[in-house]
Amino acid sequence: MAVVMAMRWDGVSPEQYDAVMGKLALDEDPPSGGRFHVCGFDGSSMRVVDVWDSQEAFESMMGSRIQPAVQEVGLEGEPQVEYYDAHNSWAPQGQQAREVA
Repeated sequence: MAVVMAMRWDGVSPEQYDAVMGKLALDEDPPSGGRFHVCGFDGSSMRVVDVWDSQEAFESMMGSRIQPAVQEVGLEGEPQVEYYDAHNSWAPQGQQAREVA
């Protein structure tokens, strides 16, 4: 069953997030088990919601790719992460994902 991963990371800026995403190069090398990703900012906190094939798939990506990129960029602190089973998802028919900004 797919899982939702919800993350809050205090003190992360949009520029730091963009730097980590650049190092991950997800379009060129998508992670195994990753289905969906969205990020936003709430004051001084980064918020991420992902859908993964499993909690283990996300944790594998975190250990093998995200943590090294985070260390290179120099992010401080630790994220607060929650997992829960996905129940449903919806997107308009015929629509493709597009950049929000």
